[in-house]
Amino acid sequence: FDISYDKFIRTTDAEHKRGVQKAFTTMHKNGDIYKDTYQGHYCIPCESFFSAIQLVDDEFCPDCGRSTSIVEEESYFFRLSDYEDRLLAWYKDNPECILPKSKRNEVIRFVEGGLNDLSITRTSFDWGVNLPESFNDPKHVMYVWLDALMNYVTALGYGGEEENMDFYPARVHLIGKDILRFHAIYWPAFLMSLDLPLPKHIGAHGWWTRNGEKMSKSKGNVVNPKEVADAYGLENFRYFMLREVPFGGDGDFSQTALIDRINSDLGNDLGNLLNRLIGMSGKYFEGRVECDLVSNYYQAELDEVQISLDKLEPMFFELQLHKYLEELWRPLTVANRAIDRYQPWTMIKEGKIEETMALNGLIATILAKVSLMLHAVMPKTTTIICNDLGFEITPESFEKIIRKGEILEPFVTAKREPLFPRIEEQLLVEKKKEEPKVEVKKEKKEKTKREGIAIIGIDQFFETSLKIGTIVGAKEVPKSKKLLLLQVDIGEENPRQVVAGIKEWYGAEELVGTQACVVTNLKPVKLMGMKSEGMLLAAKDSDGLCLIRPEKPKYIGTPIS
Repeated sequence: FDISYDKFIRTTDAEHKRGVQKAFTTMHKNGDIYKDTYQGHYCIPCESFFSAIQLVDDEFCPDCGRSTSIVEEESYFFRLSDYEDRLLAWYKDNPECILPKSKRNEVIRFVEGGLNDLSITRTSFDWGVNLPESFNDPKHVMYVWLDALMNYVTALGYGGEEENMDFYPARVHLIGKDILRFHAIYWPAFLMSLDLPLPKHIGAHGWWTRNGEKMSKSKGNVVNPKEVADAYGLENFRYFMLREVPFGGDGDFSQTALIDRINSDLGNDLGNLLNRLIGMSGKYFEGRVECDLVSNYYQAELDEVQISLDKLEPMFFELQLHKYLEELWRPLTVANRAIDRYQPWTMIKEGKIEETMALNGLIATILAKVSLMLHAVMPKTTTIICNDLGFEITPESFEKIIRKGEILEPFVTAKREPLFPRIEEQLLVEKKKEEPKVEVKKEKKEKTKREGIAIIGIDQFFETSLKIGTIVGAKEVPKSKKLLLLQVDIGEENPRQVVAGIKEWYGAEELVGTQACVVTNLKPVKLMGMKSEGMLLAAKDSDGLCLIRPEKPKYIGTPIS
């Protein structure tokens, strides 16, 4: 997948063990580790203790939902409770330390509820990292969270002779949303105890589902990413993965959505623009492209492009890569629109040679800037495009073209095959899913058949107006645990205000820019004093709530039938 890494580490490595033992000794000297006996509810899969108040229905793990067991054993503890105030101060002073920000709020609420000291050793087995010999306590081994989390610095030589801590702190530390608590509470507390710097950003990513369902082997719907990359192209797949889903939210994979992104975004917008430049320059100027007069004729387009480019860096560092790519595509729209507006085929007939060449230069300039900013996502593709534009992607070319806004040197285009051939059908055979056998209970069948269901006619159903809307604004409702205040564009003059009880399942940030199915002809109501002018369709079961969304992006205001 063209993902580079510097070192592959196992927690059984001798270097790692030395680093963990050094950390244990340092924390103990700092008064943060003590020995005691613990009794509590233990979840084996999560390898964590929970207090009775944290359990679900007095028995089940709040993280994975499995049954817990009462366990009592001697243990060394880390004084996590001593770090409540310092952690809360860190969250407050660094608003972007946990991303997306909705996850930061979850962590803050958890810490504000009080922290228990953390058991960091076990005596019931012998695998793990032994305590330092100076403790003379061989029955204890360090276990999981202290051991495992320390690999982020032992990989850099912490505890060894060749420490290379210049790489620390991590600017961005990416983890799965299910282990956010361990990385946003335990890990910063450990670093504070060791007097090591904290990460700048801890990013919690979501999951991928398949056609709306959680992936699992039992369902037979697991996607093999290598098969997808081999079939559709690695860089096409990379683009899709980053463009399709708001950071921190769950994303749904389907071949249909992937094909739409390749054909629309990459084929129609990016690839076709390069083809248009090659075609126009070849037809009118024997392939020659010059950019020195672009600003004389097309300064308005350059200004519009620069507005989008100026927005990109904050999005990148806030890990909002879907927004980053969405904004990066706006200059391509500017370029394609300029061709349609100025019609070079007409200008050349009218003898406007200079204006036509400048238009080609505008297209080349936009392609160059977009390719440089897209390089991290599609390195091989953008290298090809920039080579076609007469320059190589280097730190120097980035500085000249992006930072300083210098023009491209004259170059000559050559014909090429399309970068993104159109895909007309799915390239991977979908495995047919076996329908699970369900035992239907027949008791009280007649009584429950239509109980609580009002039968309506088809005419009544069509009185309901359902449309596709795009959520253009979202914020939390103060003092409400359930409500979000949304602004939803359904194609009217102004967005509709919708108050939705979905805060338990969605953060405000992750909703902006996504689409939903909206009931648009409900009588407005007031919720907590705020007017609500519609309702979002959603489905809810024992696993939680999810919004009903279109399978692929639709025009705002598209009727649902």
